[in-house]
Amino acid sequence: MPRIIVLGSINMDLVVTADRFPGPGETIAGETFRTFSGGKGANQAVAAARMGAKVAFVGAVGADAFGTDLVAGMAAEGIDTAAVATIPGVATGTAQITVAQGENCIVVVAGANAAVDGAAAAGLVGPGDRIVAQLEVPVAAIASAFAAARSAGAETLLNAAPAQPEVRDLLPLTDILIVNETELDLIAGWLGASGDSVAARARALIAAGPSTVVVTLGAAGLVAVTAAANIELGGHRVVPVDTTGAGDCFVGTLAAGLGSGAGLADTLETANAAAALSVQKPGAAPSMPRAEDVRAFLAGRSAS
Repeated sequence: MPRIIVLGSINMDLVVTADRFPGPGETIAGETFRTFSGGKGANQAVAAARMGAKVAFVGAVGADAFGTDLVAGMAAEGIDTAAVATIPGVATGTAQITVAQGENCIVVVAGANAAVDGAAAAGLVGPGDRIVAQLEVPVAAIASAFAAARSAGAETLLNAAPAQPEVRDLLPLTDILIVNETELDLIAGWLGASGDSVAARARALIAAGPSTVVVTLGAAGLVAVTAAANIELGGHRVVPVDTTGAGDCFVGTLAAGLGSGAGLADTLETANAAAALSVQKPGAAPSMPRAEDVRAFLAGRSAS
């Protein structure tokens, strides 16, 4: 069975809720504090696994309690964690997250994520697999893993977040690029590409290498373009509790759907629904829905 190989970050999320965000130099009283497993890579791996995909994760943690707990949590989701390295003398990555009125503000410390090596991913990937990466680990590691994936006959998916100019080096190795609208505009600017609409700017990026560009628009849905077609889906009206990890839910669900052999349009619809479900629960990885939840959600929407 083809696998989803996720090369990416894994963090312990330290989450505070408050009724508003503090201003510069201001101290306010928070409401709750909780810890959750997170990191864009780990979130996407959990999302894919909960949708029924066979998933392996490539990343790094520190030799500390956070690292031990995070790896154990991924293994409990059925994810192959054999390629997660433990880096001595370096802390596991962390994210400090403040959630207020359904929105979030995040400060990430890379820690062991900065030591991720693409060689382990290159050794895992095979024909028919899909390898998924983000930009919270070194670009050089992603480039080597994607090059090996291409040679092995696997498909490469890049979630170019957080956006950085070095993404230009990865686009020729990327089959499917997933970005939000801000990331789209940044990358288009770095490439000197333009367009008077989201779809036009996304289509301009195809010349840089990807065969498909998917732009998530939050509550407004998504736009996806290929050389032959545009796909536009509206968002689902839900009441958000915590938007942390919604984009990661979308990416992991997209990878799982494509890995199962589903068509792009159907997979985008499923990923769009999964992301809408994820924002209705607190935390990142813990909020990822399971396949049966997404099916029930879509069935309920079609019935209404």
